[in-house]
Parts: sequence; structure tokens; C-alpha cells
Amino acid sequence: MSIKLPRKTITFLIAGIVIICLIFFFQQIQTILLELITAFQSIETVREYIAGYGLFAPFISAILMIFQSIIAPLPAFLITIANGALFGFWWGMLLSWSSAMLGAALCFYIARLLGAKYVVRIVSQPAVNKADNFIQKYGNYAILIARLIPYVPFDAVSYVAGLTRIRFIGFWIATGIGQLPATVVYTYLGNRISTHTNLMLLSFGVVISVSIAIWLVKNRKSPDEQ
Repeated sequence: MSIKLPRKTITFLIAGIVIICLIFFFQQIQTILLELITAFQSIETVREYIAGYGLFAPFISAILMIFQSIIAPLPAFLITIANGALFGFWWGMLLSWSSAMLGAALCFYIARLLGAKYVVRIVSQPAVNKADNFIQKYGNYAILIARLIPYVPFDAVSYVAGLTRIRFIGFWIATGIGQLPATVVYTYLGNRISTHTNLMLLSFGVVISVSIAIWLVKNRKSPDEQ
């Protein structure tokens, strides 16, 4: 005879196990967090941190990208640059792009499952409000434009999108297309970082890309204006 436990009881049991594990492994977790903080000081330190895992370096890079997408305030562009330096342009770009896509999908479904009350606990309320206003203003084009503009928080857009009626497939495609230019640029930077000429060309490309994104925002009419 099977015994069915109430959902609240199961939730409390899981929470209790997680808390016990956190307490038991507090020292190890603290060490890992300190290592991450130290690693994310520069491009070179991030590259050395990922490379230190040897054959598992791509796996660690993917975990870091997903982790920063969901909750950690880690600069994703440093991971992308490091991937370009470690794995070459094509493999580095594919690793960064695919892991960021997975992170965005997880954020989207976390919001769908947990709701707005829990999202504001993960992402700051101002970031949620900013992303929400952006989506409300630009409608179906919001996700694509948001991915092209550096100052719009990546994780906040993914979480807020999960709270709206936007279909996942549309969100997924817009995210994939929108984040591709920045991924290409940062991967190229990592792959060619040793030459000053390429850095100058890359900087020029970044300025052009950002300028185009800003122009799109300024000239795109909101749904209310159409």
C-alpha cells in the first residue's frame, strides 16, 4: 500500500534537506563562491579558471553561463570571451550561445511555474519593472530588441517573458537571434584578443551594433501608437 504525502509536506522535506546540505557543505560552498569572485576579476582570470578544469572545461563554462542566467550576478560577456580564447571561434561561439539559450529557457519556465511573487525574489523589483515596461512598450519585438541592447538585463527579460502570454517558441527564436550578434562579437574578441588591430575593429563593430539597436528602440512605435 502506497502512502501519499501532502504537497506541503513534500515541499518542507525538500527545503529541510536543502538547508541541511547547505549547512553541512557551508565551508565548501563558501570556498567555491570565493573562487568565483576571484575568477571574475578579468578576462584572463576567467580563462584560467575555466581552463583549470581540463577536459571538463566546456561543461564548467556551460554551468557558469546557465548559473549567471538564472541567479548569479556574473558578467556573461567574460565567459563568452574566455570561451573564444579557449575553444576557438566556432566552438566557443556555439558553447556560449547554446548554454545562454538553455539558461534563458530555464528562467522562462521558472517564472511560468513559480509566478511573479517568486520572480521578484530572484530578480530585483526595479529590474523586473524595467523589463516589464520594455515588453509592454515594444510588444512582439521586445525580446529581440532587448537581446540586442546591453543595458537590458538578460535574466530579467527571460523571467518577465515567462510571466506574460508570450509563447515559448517565439521567445526562444527571438532570444536566439537577438543574442547572436553579441555572442559573435565577444567570441571573436576572445579568439583575437592578442592583436590590437582586431581589437580596434571589434570596438568599432560594437559601437555600430549598439547604435543600430538604439536606433531601433527610438524609431520603433509602441503598440499604443500604432
